[in-house]
Amino acid sequence: MKEYKVFLYAENAFASIFFNGGKVNPVKLTRALNEQAKEGWCVKGIERENRRTALLFSREAFIFILERDKHES
Repeated sequence: MKEYKVFLYAENAFASIFFNGGKVNPVKLTRALNEQAKEGWCVKGIERENRRTALLFSREAFIFILERDKHES
């Protein structure tokens, strides 16, 4: 049996406001995904979105659908 998890990755709002759009840092994203992989999660789907910050600014965010084998207890 499988189990699923939704994982949201977005840069902080400070970067959005002061550094023009807060683009995703690939090094930080890689670290975050590797932390999930250590727990057995695999990426099954990705959705990209722009999230509003402070009414005038937006930041890029990714929603990951993660899957792993469910361990029966």
